[in-house]
Amino acid sequence: MGPVSPLRAGFGANTVSVTSPHALPAPLTLPLTPDRPVPLLAAKAEPVSLRHDAPLRGIGLVLLAAMFFSSSDVISKYLAASLPALQITWIRYATFAGLMLAVVAHGGHVHLRTRRPVLHILRGCGLVCSSIVFVTGLHYLPVADATATGFVTPLFVTALSIPLLGERVGWRRWAATLVGLAGVLIVVRPGGQGFQLASLLPMVSALSWAFGLIFTRMMSGTENPISTMTYSALVGLAVVSLFAPFYWQPMTAEELVLCLLVGLISTTGHWFMILAFRHADASVLAPFTYSQLFWASLFGFFLFSALPDVWTIVGSVVIACSGLYTAHRERIRAREIMAARTGAR
Repeated sequence: MGPVSPLRAGFGANTVSVTSPHALPAPLTLPLTPDRPVPLLAAKAEPVSLRHDAPLRGIGLVLLAAMFFSSSDVISKYLAASLPALQITWIRYATFAGLMLAVVAHGGHVHLRTRRPVLHILRGCGLVCSSIVFVTGLHYLPVADATATGFVTPLFVTALSIPLLGERVGWRRWAATLVGLAGVLIVVRPGGQGFQLASLLPMVSALSWAFGLIFTRMMSGTENPISTMTYSALVGLAVVSLFAPFYWQPMTAEELVLCLLVGLISTTGHWFMILAFRHADASVLAPFTYSQLFWASLFGFFLFSALPDVWTIVGSVVIACSGLYTAHRERIRAREIMAARTGAR
């Protein structure tokens, strides 16, 4: 997945943006309005009854989700050594779609009602493209490097929100964006001895994920998390199904089980994210999404004997600081918007 895996997620009215292309991921990109995960699905504001303030529980769920996303990324890297990214992504989305359809069947067809079918399709395409590119990058890059670079998603969201959402971005958020890009350059080190074009893949994945988050914001207020996740799964599965047959190759029983595990783990991670945002605000949880960098480094060391070098660590810290400041400015902006609306009434 990617930072909060390229399958990242975005759920709920106040969503968060997680950064892992696998996460059905990405670092939280905060509020569109008062919310948004990095991140998560933006949907109609949840009923007050679903919200239960318990910050410590929310933090625990985010930490757990980050561990699941990193686990999914590590397994994907292992599989990418022998299987095409499209094949891995197809099985992951097939698992994801199966789980979501089971949830819908249990809750009734009402969850699939939507007013924004086109945006669902665009969002699904953005997320699945993010996943494919991220898994491809894992074939060439250490998990920690790919994860760190993928956390640039919030910065792309800031830039895209101007032409696509008509938002005004002040100099503080632009400064944070430039600092974050500087952090990416520190990790990637273009022109350096160890630079390879594959280092740009997590950035492309993050950009694709950012488009998905923007479309999520456009749907906030009309769509619920279940329908958003389900349509994302179905659209993603349909898109990958168009190309996967051309790259499909025989799998061992172990590879099949691991591919299914990727789908199960990443979907579970997204669900933990959804639950987390029912217990705490995005601004409280955002810093803890970066724990995925720790898990990515730890798993990478034990499974691939790969440790991030000093520059990767420095760049990761710079990206994280930039993302957290962006989240802080988003929170302030959300409060100002809410105050203006309240005063207008």
